[in-house]
Amino acid sequence: MKRIALFLLTNLAVLVVLSIVLSLLGIDSLLAENGVDLDLQALLVFSAVIGMTGSFISLAMSKWSAKRMTGAEVITQPTNKTQRWLLETVERQASQAGIKMPEVAIYQSPDVNAFATGMSRNNALVAVSSGLIEQMKMDEAEAVLAHEVSHVANGDMVTLALIQGVVNTFVIFASRVVGHIVDRVLLKNERGHGIGFFVSSMIAQIVFGILASTIVMYFSRQREFKADAGAAELAGSEKMVAALQRLQAIHQPSRLPEQMAAFGINGGMAEGFKKLFLSHPPLEERIAALRAR
Repeated sequence: MKRIALFLLTNLAVLVVLSIVLSLLGIDSLLAENGVDLDLQALLVFSAVIGMTGSFISLAMSKWSAKRMTGAEVITQPTNKTQRWLLETVERQASQAGIKMPEVAIYQSPDVNAFATGMSRNNALVAVSSGLIEQMKMDEAEAVLAHEVSHVANGDMVTLALIQGVVNTFVIFASRVVGHIVDRVLLKNERGHGIGFFVSSMIAQIVFGILASTIVMYFSRQREFKADAGAAELAGSEKMVAALQRLQAIHQPSRLPEQMAAFGINGGMAEGFKKLFLSHPPLEERIAALRAR
């Protein structure tokens, strides 16, 4: 699911930039109580402020960054029947779901993909790939649109931002503790924080951030079932099942970068530890859940 990948990448970039700026301004030096011991209380407050700020900056940027990173072009005036159908379908589904009409966009990609993003239920973007339009039947595409509209109606991006903010807080906290240990124990710096603290804390922040994304991925997998159920309400269970079966039948290799391969609408496939980084449950589980409703 691209919305998760785009949000996580933006969040990681924002956190790194914020951390570097604050370090250059000397804010990190305030965390060394009396210049020697780490002030854990001040560090926790610092981590929460930066973590939540980074998450909500990412949320505010989500539509803008999604358009830039995918090249999605918003449909303002439809120029053909397909574009007109996309606008009319999303407008009808948004009305059924009780939200304002999202922006609708198409991005050029042979993958069968779609995503929804935005900072609120009433300020969202729904985008579909050219590959989806070309390879899916109309009923199947309608179900995919309903799935993405359901994500918007469920407020998944806002909930994601809250979860990511909490995760960020502990990532920043833990990375500064690692930096402090490296600075004191390995580099024998007795007072203040040297370059070792800055470098090691930045590396730890990136590593912990990637590992902590498994928490966000777990949340995403659970929300997929709810979005599928929402799509069944908006477009019909059989259409949603057919859309998922179409994704099973295509079995195309992902054209996303490796670090984003799990985030297409079909969620990708993985074994072992890699399963923790998948944003979607297996397609067969989603189909079974729909049929059991």
